[in-house]
Amino acid sequence: MKFDILTLFPAMFEGPFTESILKRAVERELIEIRLHNIRDHAFDRHHVTDDAPYGGGSGMVMKVEPIAACLAKVREDRPNARVILTTPQGKPLNHELVCELAREQELVIICGRYEGVDERVRELFVDKEISLGDFVLTGGDLAAMAIVDAVARFVPGVLGSGASAESDSFSDGLLEYPHYTRPPEFQGLQVPDVLLSGDHQAIALWRRRQSLLRTLQKRPDLLQTAHLSGADRKYLQEVSEGEKQ
Repeated sequence: MKFDILTLFPAMFEGPFTESILKRAVERELIEIRLHNIRDHAFDRHHVTDDAPYGGGSGMVMKVEPIAACLAKVREDRPNARVILTTPQGKPLNHELVCELAREQELVIICGRYEGVDERVRELFVDKEISLGDFVLTGGDLAAMAIVDAVARFVPGVLGSGASAESDSFSDGLLEYPHYTRPPEFQGLQVPDVLLSGDHQAIALWRRRQSLLRTLQKRPDLLQTAHLSGADRKYLQEVSEGEKQ
């Protein structure tokens, strides 16, 4: 998987991309991450990449020419890459969207800044606009980091366990079940007996029901589109009826 990120602040990515899982994935050549400074492609000697908006108003707008020139350079060896713009106006990043992006071989991410980018960037170059949610950040760089991190998890070999990404929260539309490790008791709180039983069938049932219960309690909206079996629906009905009593 190859990622190219167009940003005004490439130094922001040094920590997230040079530690932990992403660092090892790059070293093992499972993913490739290239950072491109948009300022390097400005045409004037001061490397100006923004200007006041036509029609007036507060803030500055990212100019189209430096972004276009930077993207053209990237496309020299990434002609088929899908281009993403990080913007509050984009589609909220969720599990389904991450899976969609993970099916790509090459992604180019343009990090929005200031009041946004010149509209012609969207019209000419962008395939998809993505947001982290209904709030505004100082720039799209943090969103780009989140996209790379989430998508890279689905690249074979990046995670220590091939089943890790498949069992994470949202993988089947539900929140993940609780996790425990040693010690078996801490400040009076015990690990559930079923997890110590060695009965894998009972453990699987407990985990499924805990996943359903957590989703019902914390994100009931997810149950509308989750993949539920008849047994799942029966359990949720029993829980709901028990709460009403």
